[in-house]
Parts: sequence; structure tokens; C-alpha cells
Amino acid sequence: MRHKANGAKPATDPDIAARQAVMATCTGATTAELEHALQGFGEIPPASDLRGTENGLVMLRGRMGGDGRAFNLGEATVTRAAVRLDDGRTGFAYQLGRDTAKARISAILDALWQGPERAAVERVLTPIRDRIAGEAAAKARRVAATRVNFFTMVRGED
Repeated sequence: MRHKANGAKPATDPDIAARQAVMATCTGATTAELEHALQGFGEIPPASDLRGTENGLVMLRGRMGGDGRAFNLGEATVTRAAVRLDDGRTGFAYQLGRDTAKARISAILDALWQGPERAAVERVLTPIRDRIAGEAAAKARRVAATRVNFFTMVRGED
């Protein structure tokens, strides 16, 4: 699991870490993939919005220079969704961009994951995780092909 940009460590509680993994998968998925995953459940409890799904902005921070001092890089659009299932479970999601459908489906999957459907959520997200992992591995291979290790280069001296 990767560390967050602000240096925060990943969760040590297994349930929290697993929930974060589900949300990370939803973030990397397309809207069509999430719609297909939700259809894989068949009958699900109705979900009502706690707050309307809304778009907003977040400030992106960067670090630069020898001292690593933070600076404001710019803003990014983000969509937030919060839903409550009829049985009382709540789900939340934040997605980069303005895709309200993707954010709402992600929030519904988050709520479902917190109940007896946990294994089913994991099952329907497995193909998405596999695709994301495959794309990451392909990118790593492309990057590795261009890597230069300067410590193994010979300077030409004997």
C-alpha cells in the first residue's frame, strides 16, 4: 500500500485498510465498470442521499527544493457523495473530476461493503483490481526499460 502524499501512514487496522483498498479500487475504476459491478448484486437496499452529490475544488500541494517546503500547486475538481441505505449503513466517496454517477456508485459500494455483502463487493471489484494491477505492471515494465543505473557504469579508467 502506498503512503499518502502528506506523509500519513496507511491504516494499521485491517478493516480500515481493506475499506481504503475498496475506495482506491473505485477511484481507479471507470463509471461503466462500477455500474457493471453494482448490477452484479441483483437486489440491493435502496439508497438515499445524505447530502446531494456535489462538485467542489481541493487545493493540491507540492514540495520542491532542498528543504521540501510545501507550496500550493493548484486546484483540482472533486466530487463528493454520501448515501444511506435503508438498513442504516452509510457510504461515502470522493472522486477526482465531475462524475457524479461514479461518486454515488462508489458510495453505495462503500455502504454495501460494511455489511453482509462485503465478500460480494470484493468479488465484483476483483476484475477492476486485476485491470488496474495489469496496467500498473505494464507501466512499470515500460519505465524499467529506460532505467539507467549510473553506479554500474565504467568510467573508462583501469
